[in-house]
Amino acid sequence: MPSDAILIADGVHRHFAGVTAVDVEHVEIPRGRITALIGPNGAGKTTFFNLLTGFDRPQRGTWSFDGTPVQGLPPYRVARLGMVRTFQLTKVLGRLTVLDNMLLGSNRQPGERLRNALLGVVWKKQDRTDRERAREILARFKLDGKADDYAAGLSGGQRKLLEMARALMNEPTLVMLDEPMAGVNPALTQSLLGHIADLRERGMTVLFVEHDMHMVRNLADWVVVMAAGRIIAEGTPESVLSSEAVVDAYLGAHHDTDLRSLIEEDA
Repeated sequence: MPSDAILIADGVHRHFAGVTAVDVEHVEIPRGRITALIGPNGAGKTTFFNLLTGFDRPQRGTWSFDGTPVQGLPPYRVARLGMVRTFQLTKVLGRLTVLDNMLLGSNRQPGERLRNALLGVVWKKQDRTDRERAREILARFKLDGKADDYAAGLSGGQRKLLEMARALMNEPTLVMLDEPMAGVNPALTQSLLGHIADLRERGMTVLFVEHDMHMVRNLADWVVVMAAGRIIAEGTPESVLSSEAVVDAYLGAHHDTDLRSLIEEDA
């Protein structure tokens, strides 16, 4: 499907002590769509995320975001280009309020520069703008009532929502979610699904790692499958979930998701 790719990676290789974690020859992520990156545990999905966003360095490989080469850039510069991510284990700061966590996501605050910190006239206007935007986004995620609470008091699902909301403070073009449903109470699952779909409706591209095949089938426009660090299949959810290579990759790894039963449900 990728006729207009926002993210293109070629020849990306990462190994640890001789063990290959990622060996991606070529992959393209379509613009304006929701793409699921799936695969059994240990397939290299999170490592690939880390490489693309600057949290790890490969032995070789190139990739570009929206036409700009980004390999070798630190995470903050990747984020400033509009490519942001969340983490499987959330990175919210528990001793800060929910609102203060949101303000950390803004990349426009001139007061963060040492020479401007003591000059309130330089940063106060932007601070007001950031606070207004943060409260608007928190309201969308139904966290506005928690704005002045410490983030440490949030549930696991609320922390996932906060991390996704904070990512939007950067006004990203591509949002990368690493297992957004991991550890989330079922009561919040539908809310998270709705927010991910809403990102696409607002013109953003989404790339997410997930093990829940029902979520992949119902949410993703495109699916990329990794196994042993390599891309083994790409396509629509229907075509990928019926692929014998994909079924074998999961069942061969004794994964807890029975793809065969999922395929039978769709039949």
